[in-house]
Amino acid sequence: MKKTQLVVIPGLLSTHDVYRELIDVLGVAPFVADTLKDDTIAAMARRVLEAAPGQFVLCGHSMGGYVALEVVRLAPQRVAGLALLSTSPWPDSEEQTALRRRLVAMAGERGIAAVTKLMSDRLFGAATRTEDRDARNLDMALAVGPAVFARQQAAIITRRDQRPLLPSIDVPTVIVTGTSDQVIATERSQEMAAAICGARLIALPDVGHMVPMEAPEATADALQTLIATVEGAS
Repeated sequence: MKKTQLVVIPGLLSTHDVYRELIDVLGVAPFVADTLKDDTIAAMARRVLEAAPGQFVLCGHSMGGYVALEVVRLAPQRVAGLALLSTSPWPDSEEQTALRRRLVAMAGERGIAAVTKLMSDRLFGAATRTEDRDARNLDMALAVGPAVFARQQAAIITRRDQRPLLPSIDVPTVIVTGTSDQVIATERSQEMAAAICGARLIALPDVGHMVPMEAPEATADALQTLIATVEGAS
């Protein structure tokens, strides 16, 4: 953990707080990417590359995983290891895009809190959902706000299909999914693991979409193993 810089990328409507327990378990101070200013995944990825240290282990959750894959596409030499949490290489479907636009309209009409409360039922596994996690999720959403939410959804809607990229990824990679994820199916993680040479797949029982919050110890263990692999190969 001493030699390798960790870069973490939050997902939709998330701040650095989504990684709070994970960071505590790891005992490191990662670089937290800014996903609040841009309306394309490519622009978010370029911002990461402009601000992050020269080479790093990259961890992205959900939308942050879309950004992480774009970082790998743009500058593979900068990425020493890759962790993809609750994410997918697929582009948006028509149904997903229509839902995102309805949620953006709802946020403008009724506020971001109403959208967050609606989404929370699908974000956490039944066994891992707590009042504290619901409250923290709402706090993050309020901090992000409806304008940024609209930008982030626009970025997600227009993201590229990253499936052709996967076979070219040649750095140590770990893919973490919750078996109770209602947002991005575990099958997407299985597909990524099959397409990336040597990728390690970790499926966490009863965990939902918010893997860093719901299972910080297991996720930290996956990252520690990844970093040890990167450092052992250097």
